[in-house]
Amino acid sequence: MRIGVPKEIKTHEYRVGLTPESVREFVERGHRVMVETQAGAAIGADDEAYRRAGATIAPDAAAVFAEAELIVKVKEPQPAELAMLEPRHILFTYLHLAPDPAQAEGLLASGCAAIAYETVVEADGALPLLAPMSEVAGRLAITIAGKLLMRNAGGSGMLLGGVTGVPPARVLVLGAGTAGAQAARMAAGAGAEVTVVNRGLPRLRALEAQLPGRIRTRPSTQAAIEQELAQADVVIGAALVAGAAAPKLVSRAALATMKPRSVLIDISIDQGGCFETSRPTTHAEPTFEVDDIVHYCVANMPGAVPRTSSHALNLATLPYGLALADRGLAALRGNAALRAGLNALAGQVTHPAVAAALGREFVEPERALSTSPGSA
Repeated sequence: MRIGVPKEIKTHEYRVGLTPESVREFVERGHRVMVETQAGAAIGADDEAYRRAGATIAPDAAAVFAEAELIVKVKEPQPAELAMLEPRHILFTYLHLAPDPAQAEGLLASGCAAIAYETVVEADGALPLLAPMSEVAGRLAITIAGKLLMRNAGGSGMLLGGVTGVPPARVLVLGAGTAGAQAARMAAGAGAEVTVVNRGLPRLRALEAQLPGRIRTRPSTQAAIEQELAQADVVIGAALVAGAAAPKLVSRAALATMKPRSVLIDISIDQGGCFETSRPTTHAEPTFEVDDIVHYCVANMPGAVPRTSSHALNLATLPYGLALADRGLAALRGNAALRAGLNALAGQVTHPAVAAALGREFVEPERALSTSPGSA
């Protein structure tokens, strides 16, 4: 199969869909890989590194889209990329369609097969292609929180871990999934006072066992969230419903109960955000204030650390990408996890949560695949 890797064009997005190491795996299985020039520059992989791995270097994205059958990216296609997608393409990337009807309409109009990393689900419920970036975002959130608490960054002027005789910052983590757990670990390691709120008790028990005596846990009730918000200096939003819009856990009215110049970091912003006042921002302009509360809602947080992020992402996506390259859409028939990642095919919405969020008809993936030419 012909594999295409365009350079990411979202604002301050420096990750790359395939590293040279991954390219080599595709090439050694007989596939042809075309990489847009300078696609891996930000992770220290120049064009020559890709050539040594067996790739052809394309002068621009148009050449990649014109040649490739399977497009491997990191972030959702931007308008210029949507315009280049065709029914013959398989797109393999993060999509986050539930809060983004414009992108969804573009994908459906293109007729391509769109497989979203974030909705690939294994039999045990694990999200193997979302997990590595959730790890990065969770850890990064605490680094960012420490900076935003500084007065010159707009915060209240606190040191996250405090010092002798002066208490540390209080960090509230909403959600105990991969991102939330990593944020809690990092915050506790930095010396902050940490509370984790989660809907299910088993995850809270597991996290307490991993961090005995270093965190507090509470079940997710509105009363618990309101009580913790009033005391928090930093709130990390890490709530997730796979494929669906994130639940709104903090209302605008609740901001009035918080300490002035507290910090909200919304890791869930890709799925619409879990704070009512959230709106997507970029690394160029990462923060804004609402009612004297600092909001950080960057929709591609891991893009700030592209070396770590790209390699971590490739470790997870490579087996699935190779399966697609080897068999095309037919790979989805025998792979339930990969089939769950199919969000759109031939103008049809093939993920139930996405269909519900967009108000579109849901078509079972099996049914859509049965009429698709490339899935026999």
